Amino acid sequence: MNGAVIREGARDKAASVRLLLLDVDGVLTDGRIVYDADGRETKAFHVRDGHGIKLAQQAGVEVGIITGRRSAVVEHRARELGITLVRQGVYDKMAAWQDMLQEKGLLPAETAYVGDDILDVPLMRAVGFAAAVGDAETCAVEVADYVAARPGGHGAVRDVTDFLLHARGAWDAVTAEFLLPRQDG
Repeated sequence: MNGAVIREGARDKAASVRLLLLDVDGVLTDGRIVYDADGRETKAFHVRDGHGIKLAQQAGVEVGIITGRRSAVVEHRARELGITLVRQGVYDKMAAWQDMLQEKGLLPAETAYVGDDILDVPLMRAVGFAAAVGDAETCAVEVADYVAARPGGHGAVRDVTDFLLHARGAWDAVTAEFLLPRQDG
């Protein structure tokens, strides 16, 4: 988390998060849209973001996706990570979020959103904890409680999930199997 921007009150807000919502293009990816010669879209996802998502899920934080574009690649990645709360092709992210709140029985303060651009700003203002990737547009950075040190598609989501886990006091429990000292003999 070296180099991250952590605003006053961010840890307290993050400690209440039960649902972490993610944008895709520019957050889970580097924002580039790549097509092959047949017009098929490809995206590159960072493995550390995926591991951070799995750690958050182990700590009881549900993870969901709200994105303005539609992509079969996103469906595949979501399935691979066990993310069932996926809304694609969404122009009104606020409406999708409000539906999710009702569906899950959550309060706005129990939700977080990671964004990178102007379409994300209204939702970032509404959730309990807002995060931006390190290379987000200024408008998103200005409303974020936390700005990741890394850019979108390059581990920024992992920065956010690690921060959430520390804020919730869950880091030691979900990482113990990896970080406990080796026992010889």
